[in-house]
Amino acid sequence: MKVFITGATGFIGGHVAKKLLEQGYQVVALVRNPHKAVELDALGAQLVIGDIRDKESMRKGMQGADQVYHIAAWYKVGSKDRATAEAINIQGTRNVMELIKELEIPRCVYTSTIAVHSNTYGHVVDETYRFKGKHLSIYDETKWKAHYNVVEPMVKEGLPVITVMPGVVYGPGDTSAIGETFLSYLNGKLPIVPRGTAYNWSHVDDIAEGHLLAMEKGKTGECYHLTGPAYYMEPVLKMAEEITGVPAPKLIVHGGLLKLAIPFMAFLGLMVNLPPTFTAEGLRIVANVTYLADSGKARKELGFTTRPLEEGLKETLVFLQQLRSS
Repeated sequence: MKVFITGATGFIGGHVAKKLLEQGYQVVALVRNPHKAVELDALGAQLVIGDIRDKESMRKGMQGADQVYHIAAWYKVGSKDRATAEAINIQGTRNVMELIKELEIPRCVYTSTIAVHSNTYGHVVDETYRFKGKHLSIYDETKWKAHYNVVEPMVKEGLPVITVMPGVVYGPGDTSAIGETFLSYLNGKLPIVPRGTAYNWSHVDDIAEGHLLAMEKGKTGECYHLTGPAYYMEPVLKMAEEITGVPAPKLIVHGGLLKLAIPFMAFLGLMVNLPPTFTAEGLRIVANVTYLADSGKARKELGFTTRPLEEGLKETLVFLQQLRSS
């Protein structure tokens, strides 16, 4: 069975591609930089040089595919590059969906995110929830537009797409803001912990398995939250301290105080380059914010499961410690 995958050199996409290869699928991976796909090449993936922003660069590789996983996305906390975000997250998604229609691909899994729900203010929402306010980040906004303005209308017209929506995804090899947070903590460079900030935490292997389950069991046109247990940042870092012995930050700052700093950091960011988590946008997405979604539907219909945070966090932190000492 031929499977075409975008984002195969990324964190989630890489794990999905490897699982598919292990199960004997013919994997065609769209890559912009083949040097980042050496491992996939060695595992037997067929590499296609292209970019989701260039529709025609994908056509030959997608031709004849039985399944498509569209996982590629732009995600940079604190970046002001709206043009690139829109080109990749919105137009790139439109390009993939149009090709699926033109080439009559029978099945696709699209990776959205629970960030389209934005701040849920402590509520745990399900897939029927639809956020209509002002987004906290360019990522949230452009993924919302891709989800609701691109994919959803095409699904209503009959496009065979199943949408999955992960929360925070962590694990060895994570280079996102979450991975950077854990690395800063281990290096003793995480000065504060925001109080009132909570996420759903899912190990990358569980999210990758959730993608395969969605392709196998998901209903066309449906959305599925792929989310793990919900934790505030404070107990997560306390858990990290118990695992590693590295003290968690002692300074716990209420999100309301962080919000007061946002205008100043926005002004400062005009003059100097700030670390992502200290930009105005970086503060907005951690200042007393909750991104919380219920995964009951995916657990019931797909058989989706997640490992305990303690288990996955230990693996992640041990990996990072070994990386630092090597």
